[in-house]
Amino acid sequence: MSFKSGFVSIIGKPNVGKSTLLNALLGEKLSIISQKAQTTRHRIKGILNRPGFQIVFSDTPGIINPKYKLQGSMMKFVNESLVDCDLVVFMTDFNISNEEPELLEKLQAIKSPMLCILNKIDETNQELVGAKVDFWKEKKLFKEIIPISALNKFNIDVLIQTLLTYLPEGQPYYDTDQITDKSERFIASEIIREKIMVRYKEEIPYSVQIEIEFFKEEKDIIHIHALIYVLRDSQKQILIGKGGSALKNVGIAARRDLELFFRKKIFLKTFVKVKEDWRDSSKTLKEFGYEE
Repeated sequence: MSFKSGFVSIIGKPNVGKSTLLNALLGEKLSIISQKAQTTRHRIKGILNRPGFQIVFSDTPGIINPKYKLQGSMMKFVNESLVDCDLVVFMTDFNISNEEPELLEKLQAIKSPMLCILNKIDETNQELVGAKVDFWKEKKLFKEIIPISALNKFNIDVLIQTLLTYLPEGQPYYDTDQITDKSERFIASEIIREKIMVRYKEEIPYSVQIEIEFFKEEKDIIHIHALIYVLRDSQKQILIGKGGSALKNVGIAARRDLELFFRKKIFLKTFVKVKEDWRDSSKTLKEFGYEE
């Protein structure tokens, strides 16, 4: 019996459900999710292992026009994922009325075969689904167009089977018990950042960077010390909250998800520091893993 393996890049505008799709495909919460745009900042590989195949998915940041260096690095991750993949999944939804010419131009330049995924069909009706399918068929960019609901896991198995028809035969690229290429420190930092994305408004979520300063795993417990960087002292005060209450709530929520992911008791300590202009500093972005 032949074995199939390959790389699939998931791309699309912010908030179309790319991270929700990756989590649904893996059956594991790997990518963080919030209602805010640009939640995903890195290229995160999720590895789906089943008898007869291994699919390595790349969850990528939403496609935007960069306003500062961090966003420029995020778009580099998108472009890199298009270079080394066997198949591209372009994801969109029914809240996007017309795709911009610039995005269509980018899609037309992609050399790899592409599928179009229409997400959030649970939020619309059959007539709109049909209209959106026809819209994308006219573009003649895609091998197939598949309506799904990533949130409700509708048509996920259909999507997997469709992907397999376009992937080559080959050996696994990763160990078959591995679900990501990211480190445990990275996963921990993302879980903490998700809780901040969800709980704070305006500029705070986009000003925050998490660094895991200490990660020590013992038999029954993992000790984690996390540094939370912000751009300004005023943001530090908001993040901490009166008497430290806001930061304490972030820690409680993060610890709950960390324990679910690592399946161990977590001892978490958080510290907030100001690092001005980190989003526009090439040196700092390199330290944080956004640039080579």
